[in-house]
Amino acid sequence: MKKRIQALLLALAMLVSIPAAGCAGKDGAEVSTENSSISEVNSETVVKENAMFAANSGELQVLDDNYRTFYEVFLYSFYDSDGDGIGDIPGLIEKLDYINDGDDSTDTDLGMNGIWLMPIMPSTTYHKYDVKDYKDIDPEYGTLEDFKRLMEECDKRGIHVIIDLVMNHTSSQHPWFLEARQYLSGLNGAEPSEEECPYYGYYNFIQEQTNSSYCQLGDTGWYYEAPFWGEMPDLNLKNPAVQTEFEEIVDFWLDLGVDGFRLDAAKEFYSGAADSNVEVLTWFNDMVKAKKEDAYIVAEVWTDLATYAQYYASGIDSCFDFEFADKDGTIANVAKGLSGASVYGSKQEELQSTIGAYNENYIDAPFYTNHDMGRSAGYYSGEDSEAQTKIAGAMNLMMSGSAFVYYGEELGMKGAGKDENKRAPMQWSSDASAGGMCKGPSDMDEITMKFGSLEEQEEDDASVYNYYKQAVRLRNMYPAIARGTVAFEEELSDDALCVVTKTYGEDAIGLFFNISAEEKTVDISSYSIGDSGELTVGGMLLTGENAVTLEGETLTLPAYSVVLLK
Repeated sequence: MKKRIQALLLALAMLVSIPAAGCAGKDGAEVSTENSSISEVNSETVVKENAMFAANSGELQVLDDNYRTFYEVFLYSFYDSDGDGIGDIPGLIEKLDYINDGDDSTDTDLGMNGIWLMPIMPSTTYHKYDVKDYKDIDPEYGTLEDFKRLMEECDKRGIHVIIDLVMNHTSSQHPWFLEARQYLSGLNGAEPSEEECPYYGYYNFIQEQTNSSYCQLGDTGWYYEAPFWGEMPDLNLKNPAVQTEFEEIVDFWLDLGVDGFRLDAAKEFYSGAADSNVEVLTWFNDMVKAKKEDAYIVAEVWTDLATYAQYYASGIDSCFDFEFADKDGTIANVAKGLSGASVYGSKQEELQSTIGAYNENYIDAPFYTNHDMGRSAGYYSGEDSEAQTKIAGAMNLMMSGSAFVYYGEELGMKGAGKDENKRAPMQWSSDASAGGMCKGPSDMDEITMKFGSLEEQEEDDASVYNYYKQAVRLRNMYPAIARGTVAFEEELSDDALCVVTKTYGEDAIGLFFNISAEEKTVDISSYSIGDSGELTVGGMLLTGENAVTLEGETLTLPAYSVVLLK
């Protein structure tokens, strides 16, 4: 195996015009190639199949800040530790080494250094977005002791954990709502008073139904706001008593070790009133940062860039970048050829200026899919569908900010239509009865996966899984990928090729994306990166057998490939 790796590195060095006297090993040490026996392996085949692995074998530089690579986990469908078919916290602990084992010298983990846990608090539903108790763990998922152990194990591996905090609404079974309901039921026409029942002021009650977002409260003559679902009554987040409740809730989870919060439905705190929503977020951000200065806060504001950029005025770190996500977002449209490759670069420049106008310290939160969207493998069809699935994932991971990946996207899982289908069991095995496999939501349709399970993909160098691992590795090798300021190189870009330069302090890199089914040859004689002098290949992502080549000032990119120049 050692000789095979040496031969591979030598072949790659010759391919990309890197001096072949020695190559940087995984730990940064020089690996000699002088005595390698190239005759023992067909070097042409190795280069075609594994040039990507060799090109990305440099030393990792993972910085400990809030620019991270997050893995979104839906516990219910992730890994089952006790055989009841429902994923749980002990199951996640068992699979932490899959996400990140904490050892940079290994290559068996994904390399993610952040986890976003979808709701984990007691609830009446499988999705758990209707919270009954903000200071506990849903029994289906485990106990608070299990959660404490999860925090300890994540800390050992350098994984930051943020939890979903659902502030827009509670469950109709939350004690606050039950108290308010009981109080209003006994008024018998009298005027309500928050002095008599503070919980009356926790929600938005009216006596005349003004629109369909208000639901009737039994036979009390009152209505309550619940636009998402009648069992999810909206909270009045400007009520000081409600804010005090959430201050205590934040204290509770910070004390348990969480590193931040994902705020659900921030656009709907006060629907249609962005200024009021920004006011709530400003209060929340200031409150949390006073308790934990480096806490990371990301808000879901599902709308267009021009609108969610305004939410950065609150001071929060991030809003999810919906402009690039979903089946008709920038990434998918470019990967499908519906938009030119240049759009991917120009949009990144646009978001910088748009968001930066509200908060110069923002951290973008690019993502490609999540639990509310169809799985990306279903976006593409035809002979290029696998390559498109791969490069679209890379386009997300090569963006600046804290990138988010939904569990199973690294396997090319499928699932679309109703929400249950989008939250199918993690495909550890193709055998649904294998240990740890989850049953998934009860109303989920039968889903045929396109690219197979982890068991089938992990030994295949050309799999979607191994491609994602290489993309995350490249992100971990170059801090400028996540933290760099983007300059779109319009003169080099066209409908098939997108070129961006990223600058982070004194470091600069160039990213070239061939988002087409044809090979692209680029004259880079006019392209430079700072004072770097001669450009070299620093990494590549390949979807086919052919490798990127750099010969003099001619760069050749095979179909659906990415190359990093430095």
